[in-house]
Amino acid sequence: MTPHEYCQNKAAASGSSFYYSFMFLDPARRRAITALYAFCREIDDIVDEYPGAALAQTRLAWWRQEIARVCSGAPSHPVGLALQNVREQFDLPHERLLEIIDGMAMDLQYNRYPDFDALQRYCYHVASVVGLLAAGIFGHGDPRTLDYAHDLGIAFQLTNIIRDVGEDARRNRIYLPDDELQRFGVPAGDILAARYSDGFRALMSFQAERAETFYERAFAALPAADRKNQRPGIVMAAIYRSLLREIARDGFLVLDRRASLTPLRKVWLAGLTWLKG
Repeated sequence: MTPHEYCQNKAAASGSSFYYSFMFLDPARRRAITALYAFCREIDDIVDEYPGAALAQTRLAWWRQEIARVCSGAPSHPVGLALQNVREQFDLPHERLLEIIDGMAMDLQYNRYPDFDALQRYCYHVASVVGLLAAGIFGHGDPRTLDYAHDLGIAFQLTNIIRDVGEDARRNRIYLPDDELQRFGVPAGDILAARYSDGFRALMSFQAERAETFYERAFAALPAADRKNQRPGIVMAAIYRSLLREIARDGFLVLDRRASLTPLRKVWLAGLTWLKG
């Protein structure tokens, strides 16, 4: 199996909405974005699956060394080899890759966030940085496109947070700001115990409105000249916003279940959005 085949299998196995946005790219860009996505999956899996923070930190430290090896031309992991193959062609700065690792490491240090400013810093590392790298792979000529990529990353991560409230709580993590839990009268214990309330639904509606605001900000910043190249991000947004709105229509039933769109619906949304440009 080649490094790029490894990355392709990693991306396909995840079932993520990101995978559907890669379908229409030319082969070189598809290889690059798939390598980046596989890297993110490798790092995320360490945080979620390794037994104990110390072991996970050791593995993250190994990946920091692997990124150094990517830059020096001597990686050893299939994902590192794939990144080395595409890094210079698509300008993937090693500092950005390290920022992603830093963001995933935050999950080993924090399981609560006092306010949205703190949560947004986390979202920047685990999502906006990915968006900035992806925008470079897709191609852009206007620096305002980076503002779009930054805000779209925040919107995606906020959507993930809303979808995964119950799943995260079962890992003793709450990505809803503490001060907003207090404002809406939702004790952290209710989240951890999967107890619904009117306050919880109001809190989640507030989170969804914030996510929609970031989607709107992102698209307001996207220059028309770069819109065609950035279609993969637009496809992802169509899928993620559809999921967000479906969760809202269902009354934010996210504590005891995980909402998702069917693969067929994702393919339909991806094809329709790509054709619209």
